[in-house]
Amino acid sequence: MGTPRFAVPTLEVLVASGEDIVAVVSQPDRPAGRGQEVVSPAVKEYALRKGFIVLQPQKMKDPAFLTRFQGLKPDLAVVVAFGRILPPELLKVPRLGCVNVHASLLPKYRGAAPIQWAVSNGEPETGVTTMYIDEELDTGPILLQEKTAIQATETAGQLADRLSVMGAQLLIRTLEMLKRGELQPRPQDPALATYAPLLKKEHGRIRWELEARQIYNLVRGTDPWPGAYTFYKEQRWKVLKVRVIQEDRSGLGGLGRPGQIVKIEKQGAQVLTGRGILALEELQPAGGRRMIFQEYLAGHPVEEGIILQ
Repeated sequence: MGTPRFAVPTLEVLVASGEDIVAVVSQPDRPAGRGQEVVSPAVKEYALRKGFIVLQPQKMKDPAFLTRFQGLKPDLAVVVAFGRILPPELLKVPRLGCVNVHASLLPKYRGAAPIQWAVSNGEPETGVTTMYIDEELDTGPILLQEKTAIQATETAGQLADRLSVMGAQLLIRTLEMLKRGELQPRPQDPALATYAPLLKKEHGRIRWELEARQIYNLVRGTDPWPGAYTFYKEQRWKVLKVRVIQEDRSGLGGLGRPGQIVKIEKQGAQVLTGRGILALEELQPAGGRRMIFQEYLAGHPVEEGIILQ
């Protein structure tokens, strides 16, 4: 049970390991992109290429879907980035339960966007967890975990690619150990729980009163979606790459306000933050393409002193 590209490596390793996959469940096809063309989930596309039965329920409690699911008589359900809460009546169907691959070191970052929030919050490390699913959100007993450092320049998209492969390998290890009876599920400590709610477009808006390092992490954590953005006058800039020039405001005195462009160079526009200075090095104007700041300057004058909103 999975939906986006992140879930495909797990399905690939299950196929390679020779497991008997009786069906694949994915979310429905949905409109996407500027043209709003209907697009199939990445998991569905891969599953169809391999000739699997694909189920795409509109609602997880749909009686027809539940009847079909029960009829498959699965021993185990493997869930990766499926994007839906599984109802109790479905959780009871697989004889050995439902195992989830979650992209965090639970109980930290329970929820829909653990990778993006870990990067945005400047975490030094994260990882993947396999766990049994219960009726609440990411609260079930932990089976295995694996840690990895988050690189200083790594975006959420780059980290997701790494974690998708790590998660797939951890899932195979989990299944092998479960078959041998070598795993003892351990309960999560709710006192250590943190949450990673679903991202919305407004999460990408830069608040210049934050510290330069926090904004730097936000740009990485919202790449590729929803993307960090700000406004120069009335022009919306999607901010794609930034660099921390200094971590504090030493030498600046009381001059300038957060968001103010204080220096323009070919390499980037230097902007005051609540603490420190940040250089905008790559951006994408509304309706335009991604470009380095020097390219943007060639056709768009940028004034010092303007305060980005």
